[in-house]
Amino acid sequence: MTNEYRHVPVMLEEVLRALDPQPGETVCDCTLGGAGHSVALAARIAPTGLLLGIDQDEMALEAAGERLAKEAPQAATRLLRGNFGDLDDLLVQAEVPGIDCFLFDLGVSSPQLDIPERGFSYREDAPLDMRMDPGKRTTTAAEVVNQYNEADLARILRTYGDERHAGRIARAIVREREHEPITTTLRLAEVVKNAIPARDRRHGGHPARRTFQALRIEVNQEMAVLERGLRAAIRWLNPGGRICVISYHSLEDKMVSHVFHEMCQGCICPPDLPVCVCGHVPILEVKRRRPRTASEEELRLNPRARSALLRSAVRLDTTSA
Repeated sequence: MTNEYRHVPVMLEEVLRALDPQPGETVCDCTLGGAGHSVALAARIAPTGLLLGIDQDEMALEAAGERLAKEAPQAATRLLRGNFGDLDDLLVQAEVPGIDCFLFDLGVSSPQLDIPERGFSYREDAPLDMRMDPGKRTTTAAEVVNQYNEADLARILRTYGDERHAGRIARAIVREREHEPITTTLRLAEVVKNAIPARDRRHGGHPARRTFQALRIEVNQEMAVLERGLRAAIRWLNPGGRICVISYHSLEDKMVSHVFHEMCQGCICPPDLPVCVCGHVPILEVKRRRPRTASEEELRLNPRARSALLRSAVRLDTTSA
């Protein structure tokens, strides 16, 4: 296995405590990546359990399969190529009746992001693409940059990138593309850099980092995919099943919190009604309101965990409700 796939799993001990996988259970890692979490999960459910691993990167699946065979040979595994936004179809394909543990680690760590020709990097010159799965999606970053109007560009940069200079950058992009379409990563990075005041370029990393993040989220519709995947996972959870999500962006964490909160709600009838007529019952139980963060010890060993936020919930038994 190449070193690129051996990233350190974030908040591993917290994940294991939240999911508490038991021998014989079925666990689904919806973001398999380097299988760092999955190796530990597989060891807990072996020898009679089943680990399902999902990733849209064929190279990641191959590398993860090799690692699981070597480090957790006693565990039954099945790896599925796809996006967790299509979780319903993938689990039907896997022919499982239900899942006991779901894990989502939303960190972007796939080595495909480091391949210059994929257009994710603001440090290497390449066509503006940014599609995670070019075979399925048609919208590219170049199309977003050259076809969206100024207001939409500013909204995307502000919402998905927390970019304080979103308006200035959007205006600069529109002005620049009037002369010639912006089709390469370095040209876009230069436009962004020139749009940001010099005093603000001296800190916070590369000036185009937030813009490129925002475009990646827009191109791949990451927020819509996340919501669809979360709701599907909750449907597939067995009674007593656990779901754990690690996010690294405030928007992701807000989405997870929103879905969990909605699924925890009981009766939503007006308080003056004598009896419930809505029939709404809680589906999840969240025992901790605020997300967990990495320990100081982990942060010393793995700085990538600094922005990690972990939320978990348990599926309630609603059959008698």
